[in-house]
Formats: sequence, C-alpha cells, structure tokens
Amino acid sequence: MTRREARAIERSAVAEGRRTQRTAATADRRRSHSTPKGWGARRAVVAVFGSVAAVGFLAASLAPVVTPQIAEANQDPSQSTYATAADEAQLFAATEKGGSLAALATVSYEAELRTPTPTPTPTATADADGEPADAPAEGGESGEALPAPYQPPAPYSGGGAPAEWMAAAGIAESDWTFVDYIVSRESGWNPNATNAASGACGLVQALPCSKVPGNGYDPVDNLRWANGYATGRYGSWASAYAFWTANHWW
Repeated sequence: MTRREARAIERSAVAEGRRTQRTAATADRRRSHSTPKGWGARRAVVAVFGSVAAVGFLAASLAPVVTPQIAEANQDPSQSTYATAADEAQLFAATEKGGSLAALATVSYEAELRTPTPTPTPTATADADGEPADAPAEGGESGEALPAPYQPPAPYSGGGAPAEWMAAAGIAESDWTFVDYIVSRESGWNPNATNAASGACGLVQALPCSKVPGNGYDPVDNLRWANGYATGRYGSWASAYAFWTANHWW
C-alpha cells in the first residue's frame, strides 16, 4: 500500500466518523423532545464508541505502511544505501548443465592494486674509441661543419670620385641626379659610413651590410647592389627618389 492510498483511507475513515457523529447528533436532537433523557444519553455513548472504533480501524490499517516508512526515514542514509544494495544484490551461479541457478548469500569484491613499473634510465654506451655512441659529431648533430661567424668587411681605403663609382657600378648617367640625392642624405658619399644602431653600411646604407656582394664598404660594390635594389623594388631610380623624399628612407 502506498502513502497516497493510506492517506485516502485515512480521509475516508475520518469523514465517515464525522458523518456518523453528525447523524447521531441530529437524531439525538430530534428524539430529545419525544424520548426520555436516558435514551439520548445512550445514543451519545454509542456514537462516541463508534467514532473511537473508526479511529482504531484507521490506525490498524495505517500501521503496516507508516511504521516501515518512519523506520526508513530515521535510518542513517550512509548505512541504508549500502544495506539496500547488499539486500538487493544477488549473484547466480549456473550449474554445468545450465538447468538450475543458485543464489549466493553474500557478495564480496576484491580490488588488485598494481604498482607501475618505473621506466629504466638510459645509459650511454661507449664505442671502441671510448667515446659515447650517441655523442654528437663535431660541428653539430648532423656532422656538418658550422658556418663561420660573420666578419664585417674591411673599410674602404681606395680613391675615386662619385661619378667614377656610379659609372663603374653600371648606373645610367640619366639617374645620377637621383643617386646623388639619396646617397648624399644616407652617407654623405662616405664609403665607410656605418649606422652604429642598425649596422647599415656603405654609401646607400645597405641593411644588413652582409647582403652586399663583395665588400659593403667598397663604393662600386655598394652602388652596384643599390642599382639592383632601386630598380627591383621601386622600378627605377626616379621612383626610389620620389619614395625617399616622401618618407625620408628607402
């Protein structure tokens, strides 16, 4: 029987008791005028006993339902969870022929804890020469020789004039005016001019200096590289000149 059914029975019993009391009271009032007082008292006593009997019947009906629920509510939740699981758990073992099943009374579980095996530390083995077998070869892991560190070019000590340098670099004479404007503002026509902050060098302040084939301080090498740079990036010396006048760098 569920709680809802128990409550429905309880409400019906209470309603029936009240109805019985009202019926008895009404009958007593009607008969009080025509019957002796003794009969009215007897009916009142009968009505009271009837109500008590109805309540007793209700209590007897609800006791089997309410008592287990109260006991379950008072039980420790941490214990009731495992107790219920243990009561409901069943483990069946089948016979060899599969004809019958036997329920085991108890259920036990065992957990196996395995300790992970540590990874061994690799040890270096020596070859015939006494060197570790996995030692890198000189010059890097690939065995190739490392490139030599960059060495700045030697300062220019030769003579010459800007016109001679531009002609030797293959710059058209029609572009000399643009070249002179840019070089005058970049280095003042000093072949050994160097920017201490950036490392730019030579007449046109090539950056980095190592991109100039030959010697970055050599005026002819510097202008020859600048001629390819101006025509390759801007299309002509005239366009390079226009960019420089607008931005003050090129």
